[in-house]
Amino acid sequence: MINDLLSTDWYEVGVVAFRALLSLITLFFISKIIGKKQVSELSLFDYVISISIGNFAAEMSMNLDSQVMNGIISVLIFGGVATIVGILTLKSIKLRRFFIGSPTLIIQDGKFVYKNLKRLKMDVNDFLESARIAGYFDISKIKYALMEANGKVSFLLKDEYNPVTNKNMKIKPSDDGLCANVIIDGKVLLKNLKKVNKDKAWLEKQLRIKGYESLNDILLATVDTNDKLCVYNKKGLAEIKNVLE
Repeated sequence: MINDLLSTDWYEVGVVAFRALLSLITLFFISKIIGKKQVSELSLFDYVISISIGNFAAEMSMNLDSQVMNGIISVLIFGGVATIVGILTLKSIKLRRFFIGSPTLIIQDGKFVYKNLKRLKMDVNDFLESARIAGYFDISKIKYALMEANGKVSFLLKDEYNPVTNKNMKIKPSDDGLCANVIIDGKVLLKNLKKVNKDKAWLEKQLRIKGYESLNDILLATVDTNDKLCVYNKKGLAEIKNVLE
């Protein structure tokens, strides 16, 4: 192994490291240009673009016989095409259906659309697995199931199996909004306190009422739109950790 290290062409290693770093930087900026959608939910077109860009980046890093600029140009072209297609599909439904695809019905009114299953090359076992992952173990409760353009399956339950809502029960919903984090890891966030029209004196008073004398014991504290203060302490977290261990 020592002989291998001594015989290593460190200049070549340095070149590969430089090219790898350059390809990483290029990929990062291309991903920023394309947008978060490309990363979070891949359609078939997005998948092809992503795989191609990844191959170009790997080739640019490892193939020392090729020019770095060739790889950069290839990544830029594919990234540019993806960006242009993204803009066009926002403006045209027809182009969106062509490049991105459209949802396909798998279950309609509680019945399988068999021809669509065949077209999707999806057997019943694959569908049942998707249903279980989504939390539906009894498919007789499903009214509609659609495969989205990104390959995920969406479900709509039959009316009798839908959860009861406040509207069904004619109950006025509470006016709950987003909670503001006012303490994180023992540090008071004064800007967030100000957003909920509170100050540090109010916070300290509420903490004393709840029995907290030191901020160091508090992992997280939040205030909701109803001025309700919730405190999560480090001691409780430690106790849970001990139980798990």
